[in-house]
Amino acid sequence: MTQWIANLSQWSEVLNHPGIRWPLTTLYVLVLLLIAFYGLHRYLLVLIYFRHRHKTPKTPALLPQTWPAVTVQLPMFNEGNVAARIIDAACHLQYPADQLQIQVVDDSTDTSSQIAQDRCAYWQNRGVNIQYLHRPHRTGFKAGALRDAMDSATGEIFAIFDADFVPPADFLTQTVPHFTDPTIGMVQARWGHLNRDDSMLTKAQAVFLDGHFLIEHAARSLSDRWMNFNGTAGLWRRQAIDDAGGWEDDTLTEDMDLSYRSQLAGWKFIFLPDVVCPAELPPEINAFKAQQHRWTKGGIQTGRKLLGRIFRSDNNWKIKSEAFFHLTGMGVYVYITLLALLFFPAFYVNMQPFESGTIPAMLWGLTLFALGTASAGTFYVASQQVQGRSVIKTFFQLPILMSLGIGIALNNARGVLEALLGQQSEFVRTPKYNTTDNTAKKPIACPSIKRWMSYLEIAMGCYCLACTIIALGQPRGMISVPFLLLFAAGYFTVGISSLRGQCRSQNQVEIKALPV
Repeated sequence: MTQWIANLSQWSEVLNHPGIRWPLTTLYVLVLLLIAFYGLHRYLLVLIYFRHRHKTPKTPALLPQTWPAVTVQLPMFNEGNVAARIIDAACHLQYPADQLQIQVVDDSTDTSSQIAQDRCAYWQNRGVNIQYLHRPHRTGFKAGALRDAMDSATGEIFAIFDADFVPPADFLTQTVPHFTDPTIGMVQARWGHLNRDDSMLTKAQAVFLDGHFLIEHAARSLSDRWMNFNGTAGLWRRQAIDDAGGWEDDTLTEDMDLSYRSQLAGWKFIFLPDVVCPAELPPEINAFKAQQHRWTKGGIQTGRKLLGRIFRSDNNWKIKSEAFFHLTGMGVYVYITLLALLFFPAFYVNMQPFESGTIPAMLWGLTLFALGTASAGTFYVASQQVQGRSVIKTFFQLPILMSLGIGIALNNARGVLEALLGQQSEFVRTPKYNTTDNTAKKPIACPSIKRWMSYLEIAMGCYCLACTIIALGQPRGMISVPFLLLFAAGYFTVGISSLRGQCRSQNQVEIKALPV
């Protein structure tokens, strides 16, 4: 082992060549500063939230004299496991029957279309105003389906639920009254988690989403910054959609795109943290990765499309700056990947702006740690604290959260680069499992996740593990060992779990293909 490390040290002469050292140093410092820059923004969101939390909106005491017409839209694509559940939940919503329309907007190409159609017929026979709309194509994907359904919609307000959500019966009576304010264009509820405690993966996802809703959304909404509709568990005023130009399908996050266009048109949005709509978290790593890739790529696509218009608008600096952080923040996954790739040369080149071991170098390192690493911990701990969950328990979960965030960095960095390069891809739905029903079929296949990505993640895990071994052989490298192990664990966990899921999926396909 000692000889192996000694042989590797021969790289020192090569890497310290001025033509290599200074570009590496410049890149390394830039990556660290960018990570710290976005980490500082996390601190700012936490500060904004606690400064404005007393403004949390409540349901207006004065209810509408005449309840507005509401159309509930349920977009679906091959949702056989959950189609009946969401249709039943929508039909149980409490609202004046003569003012409520339900649309099942179905692009399915498998037997789930029959399940949805049969369930709609069941409720139609019981007097519910429910409409089944089936398209024989997926033009525009979800955005196209919602756009086409508007032609036969009767509502002034649209409530949209993805198929894995289960809205509570009083959802509309808690949210619709906020539209008595004529300036409100969209109302977003908080996502709950039906299967939060099923596994470490679902527990981690729950904390990620809690941070997004309870800190990020709340901070933006309460401080009059712009926020976005999350594609589900929210309501739109028809006029706000029309004024924005309607649903468009040139990004993978049609919800974020419409949100910013609507706010550019002058409409206001509000977030209701006390109104919770439970949903299913992807219980399988490939489903989670597909979802994250779509959200990441779509966010960057929206930024490319709209940031110029936002900066040229007459809105104030806090709206513009927050929009910048929101629509470029996904780039952090690229910076994390670059940081990992720079671990090896960092052992042989002092890529810090200060001499190693000096007080300025220590202060530099502590500052970067506080901004780049501790900021994420503060953000997620705060999201659990505000809902009464154990801060101590969350603190001990942080290594798992950070490891998972690192593990999916390659997958999401691919999404960022595809968006920046203008590479288009189809809207890949997140598989729905219906984890609350033990009799439901549990799909594993997720065709958007390529096997080569799993191999690359495992290779990155091996690389980080090798860097850990090198660090153990260097006195000044010991301090980096915990971080290197965190990176290695993240890449190995995500890569190996993905590969196992893909192999299981392939075996299922092969078994089904066998002649009977």
